[in-house]
Amino acid sequence: MKSYNPGWLLLVGILVTLSLPYSQAFWGNENKIKTAVFLSPKFVLGPGSVENRFYYNVDFPKGHIALKSFNAEVIDEEGNPVPLHETYLHHWVVGRYYLRKGVEILGFNDTKKLNSSDYISGRNSGICQNTLGQFFGLGSETRKTATDVPDPYGIEFGNRAEIPSGFEERWMLNIHAIDTRGVEDKWGCTECRCDLYNVTEDEYGRSLRPDYKGGLSCCYDHTQCRVKQGFEGIRRNLYLRYIVKWVDMDSSVVPVKIYIFDITDSWKRSSSSTGINSEHYCKVEYEVESCRATGLADDGCIDNKRISLDMPFGGYVIYGVAHQHAGGSGSALYREDGQLLCSSMPTYGEGEEVGNEAGYIVGMSTCYPQTGTVKISEGETLILESNYSSIRHHTGVMGLFYILVADQLPKPMLTLHTVVQTEDSILLLTIIWAVVALVGVVTVISVVIHYRLKQEREDGYEAIMM
Repeated sequence: MKSYNPGWLLLVGILVTLSLPYSQAFWGNENKIKTAVFLSPKFVLGPGSVENRFYYNVDFPKGHIALKSFNAEVIDEEGNPVPLHETYLHHWVVGRYYLRKGVEILGFNDTKKLNSSDYISGRNSGICQNTLGQFFGLGSETRKTATDVPDPYGIEFGNRAEIPSGFEERWMLNIHAIDTRGVEDKWGCTECRCDLYNVTEDEYGRSLRPDYKGGLSCCYDHTQCRVKQGFEGIRRNLYLRYIVKWVDMDSSVVPVKIYIFDITDSWKRSSSSTGINSEHYCKVEYEVESCRATGLADDGCIDNKRISLDMPFGGYVIYGVAHQHAGGSGSALYREDGQLLCSSMPTYGEGEEVGNEAGYIVGMSTCYPQTGTVKISEGETLILESNYSSIRHHTGVMGLFYILVADQLPKPMLTLHTVVQTEDSILLLTIIWAVVALVGVVTVISVVIHYRLKQEREDGYEAIMM
């Protein structure tokens, strides 16, 4: 059986280490990732009731950071996850804002009373600037939809150079949840049908259009969906539990921007169009007519919406995901020539347990293109598509699409052949090679001594012990 000199094994180990990508050989982001679990303020729901509030100055990681993931779910007072068939999570969104130091906001209405010079919205980079300013947000699909930002990318926050002088960076959380225990029509309540909420005015007291059958304007905070006669249920204290993962921002992290597209965007190309944000008006929700009303057979009952959008930005797509409601059958983003950039398909639950609630969308598939393979050019036209089943009528559905875009690609990972390109790496490599040389010398001496001792034994001499 062969034996191996320890010195040679050490030498081989060092050389193998040097041949690894630089980030693997010496450090990795997985060792720097931090995690925090936060709870929203308590909200209380009884059968048929609605929570749709904006909470300001919520807990969020501090410092100059790069966000790696953001996940959330509704839990009860004991920390148990609550199933969608009891409390439907219509949506949760998290947004950033800047507030002048010394000024406080207690609720959504306070923002309207503020002097405009005290409050600055810190929106995402997307084109729907009249709405959809959030950085993160999902709905019923939240438990089984990946939000991880792949290495070496991250969503940058807390950069002091970007925070206006005299202001602080803060965070807002909007939770829209509907308690459907004991209601007459669960799906009607989750789709915010106005007749079930007995609503004819929106939350600001404005009369609804006669043709408005359902949506956000009918299930605002403190509205009540119709409950079966005689049903009694307790009111429950609930929370949104959100888990945030991040790393400290440094030169190894490539920042990405968040863009949100909306299938209801009314932008139209014209001779004067520039694609800039002010030309986009996103309505957020829409209605799907039943195919039976249009005379189509059930096998053709797909409501397909497509819009064209000229991109006011360029960059590399590193993540994509859609947001749809029950009835959704997928969404996709294409180039103008039909090339698929990203598709996102729903997963429907099939049982009663949390995360698998029958009939609800419990997850959306995501896209993680290989680095550099999906590039969007400024001024390029993209096609957004959203599909819903139209076997039955749907109100208040959504067709949003989130993408993360990097302005530039990460620098190639440094290996043995490229590590010498930087000053710091030259020093590091010099030290390592010095160690290698020393180990080599020791190994050679060891081999020579071993050889001489072996020869002496073969010649019949006994080794002299000192």
